Amino acid sequence: MDNDFGFFVGDWTSRQRRLRKALAGSDDWYEFPGVTRCWSIMDGVGNIDEVAFPTQGFGGVTLRLYDEATGMWSLYWVSSRTGISLPPVVGRFGDDGRGVFTCDDVYDGVPIKVNYIWSEITADSCRWEQEFSADGGATWETNWIAEFTRAS
Repeated sequence: MDNDFGFFVGDWTSRQRRLRKALAGSDDWYEFPGVTRCWSIMDGVGNIDEVAFPTQGFGGVTLRLYDEATGMWSLYWVSSRTGISLPPVVGRFGDDGRGVFTCDDVYDGVPIKVNYIWSEITADSCRWEQEFSADGGATWETNWIAEFTRAS
């Protein structure tokens, strides 16, 4: 299988930027490093990455699973601090090479839409963003950005 996430297999370093408080009109960002290792599973039908944030005291795992019948990926995030984030974000890569993965969720008691966006993909770099919408997708606030550089 031609795995859309095959580009991410390997070892990466990253510059992480997060808003201190999402959906609060904040522009108070903080930065920290990340170290990621990614590998394929089940002949490319799935993919796992494990990330550590050494200065933040936590890490996480993402499990990505491909549904050949729909052409969609389901991405499950698990934080070492909070556990699994459900539901998964679901989506695909477009012809432009940009991947958008979406779900409905709740943040601080407020129903939201969540997007994970993969973009700017090259052999040695890529970008991931998380954004929330509290108005059904009319407006979006980016609250976490990761810029990856291949380590090996």
